Amino acid sequence: MTDRMRWAILGTGKIANRFAQALNKIPERAELLAVGSRKQETADAFADEYGIPKRHIGYENVFSDPDVDIVYVGTPGVYHLRDVTGSLEAGKHVLCEKALTINAKDAAQLIDLARQKKLFMMEAMWTRFFPIHVRIRELLNEG
Repeated sequence: MTDRMRWAILGTGKIANRFAQALNKIPERAELLAVGSRKQETADAFADEYGIPKRHIGYENVFSDPDVDIVYVGTPGVYHLRDVTGSLEAGKHVLCEKALTINAKDAAQLIDLARQKKLFMMEAMWTRFFPIHVRIRELLNEG
């Protein structure tokens, strides 16, 4: 893997649009390579909007794409377990929109799978990086 990550986005909704906009602002670090959607029309419209070369119908086709390094899961929350599992099983790193899963058992299952596969997996919880939260963690770690 290079410093420039090759991303795929699952889903074409509002949050996926925001993420695509953000990725396109850092072309030196991220290439928005593929989008996966349930419908050809929405995949095409999304890809045209953001200059994405690959359009996959069905999420399984994203999982099997050998050119994708990391998958952003922007599908509805009830599908996160399925979509993150598929991505990890295919050897892809994952950034999943919140909430990661609908319960702690499913979250633990995904964490275990990511560890087994030695892959990065993270919930897109942006508040984690607020300066105050970073400082609180530092203080807690210092004892």
